[in-house]
Amino acid sequence: MNRTLATLVAAGLTIANVWAQDKPLPLPDKYEQPLGTCYEELRYPYPTVFLNLFVEGQDLRMCFMDVQPPKNPNGRTVVLLHGKNFFGAYWADTAKFLTDRGFRVIIPDQIGFGKSSKATIHYSFDFLAENTAGLLDLLHVQKATIIGHSMGGMLAIRFARLYPGRTEALVLEDPIGLEDYALSVPPAPLEQLYQQELNMSLEEFRRTIQSYFVTYPKDKAEVFVEPRMRVSLSGDYPRWALCAALTTLMIYQQPVCYELAEIKVPTLLIVGQEDHTALGKDRAPIDLRRNLGNIPELAKKAAETIPGARLIELPNVGHVPHLEAPDAFFQAVEDFLRR
Repeated sequence: MNRTLATLVAAGLTIANVWAQDKPLPLPDKYEQPLGTCYEELRYPYPTVFLNLFVEGQDLRMCFMDVQPPKNPNGRTVVLLHGKNFFGAYWADTAKFLTDRGFRVIIPDQIGFGKSSKATIHYSFDFLAENTAGLLDLLHVQKATIIGHSMGGMLAIRFARLYPGRTEALVLEDPIGLEDYALSVPPAPLEQLYQQELNMSLEEFRRTIQSYFVTYPKDKAEVFVEPRMRVSLSGDYPRWALCAALTTLMIYQQPVCYELAEIKVPTLLIVGQEDHTALGKDRAPIDLRRNLGNIPELAKKAAETIPGARLIELPNVGHVPHLEAPDAFFQAVEDFLRR
């Protein structure tokens, strides 16, 4: 497989922060305006740039934001890795917090997500980690702190294991993959996963997104629902749906929970105590389903397994602490990075 990292292509405009809303907004009954499968019309909080890749005979582009500190750079870099039902823009406030403290922040949209190419290829965490390392090469970053949320936590674990010399520290925010889903969830063929994505309704996906939160306003959470549902109106939506199914298969088939003891870098876990996220929970037998996605307990076991790991538990918080409890999340990250 030929995977060649190439040049940077500038694509950035200074753009507004779409996550800031002053007043609650009503949730629409439907969306009527299509959105391109690479979120072309969606505004990101910082200028976006593309890294060219050549993968399995295809020219692809990986979008990222490279956010410099406004003053007093400390010479350190943080990479923020998004979850599966998210994309890089939701790190806007986290990036501001870190850059205000002198950190350079790099925020990629992995291939298959956000503004990056929706490629029909074999997805693996090794592949995503390789692309992330190549991005750091191109930006002349030798070592970085890796912060991964949800699926991004799985990628962060794999990155730290493959590139320990390039990982200054590791922060895992409500990572999925702390258990092997194949032990509880029956396998589903790619065609079934594809059809599920292709036929996802607004109500179903909205319930999924809202299940990630305890107190976060529903109208703010809608910023993750809207792109997904508007993409479903695109003529190229089947490609998007197939890509989403392929990355679901990646998570199911490539567990990282067996690699925790091999992590050799300082590690912090930050976990909302009301998080019960698990891949394919609806397909699991009833007697196994109730034990799936117990993220607080899984995080405790992970903290005991990862050498020297620390665990921060956030009460009354769900799957996305950096949005739902930003002050507590930022404080935990800052204290850890100071150490």
